Amino acid sequence: MSAAVEPGRPLVVIVDDDDDVRSALYELLLSVGLDSACFATTQELLQTKLPDRPGCLILDVRMPGISGLDLQQRLIRSGNTKPIVFLTGHGDIAMTVQAMKAGAVDFLTKPVRDQALLDAVGNAIEQDIAQTAVASRVREASERFATLTPRERQVLREVAKGRLNKQIAFDLGLSEITIKLHRGNGSRKMQARSATELIRIWELLPEGLRDERS
Repeated sequence: MSAAVEPGRPLVVIVDDDDDVRSALYELLLSVGLDSACFATTQELLQTKLPDRPGCLILDVRMPGISGLDLQQRLIRSGNTKPIVFLTGHGDIAMTVQAMKAGAVDFLTKPVRDQALLDAVGNAIEQDIAQTAVASRVREASERFATLTPRERQVLREVAKGRLNKQIAFDLGLSEITIKLHRGNGSRKMQARSATELIRIWELLPEGLRDERS
């Protein structure tokens, strides 16, 4: 894997204790233009700082030390939502259910058809790109929210509920002109050109920010 790679180029992380499997997966992904980083154990992966690139993980289930399923739970607890494709020769229904309930993209058994694996990896990469895009919009909305005054937050919160200026003015004991001023200033800060767009941006905010106590 080249050290100088554009940040948006996908990277597939392979964790499998079978040397032959890792090599085969690496060659398969390379044949369709995908970069890979290979690890024999989950411990090796956890000790490595990987570049921030879109992609996914291909995990074996049963490995020495931390299993693939254990790694999935550890990543979830740490807030890492990188999509996972499980590939195992020792799977059962219970494992499959556990993995899928925890958000795995797919649970495949060895030997696996090349196209089935590539399809799963492709879906996982698309999911990661989509998740990253949403996270970016949430971050941007939160940063804009931080620039609002307490009154602007109060007014926009009511606008996001679908309430009219005159209703908000009555509840807050302010003039309708004052509400329009706060609404206009707040909407500009949130970069919302309409009430519909404001509601859409507002819904992106974490619940704690949208809450009336914030």
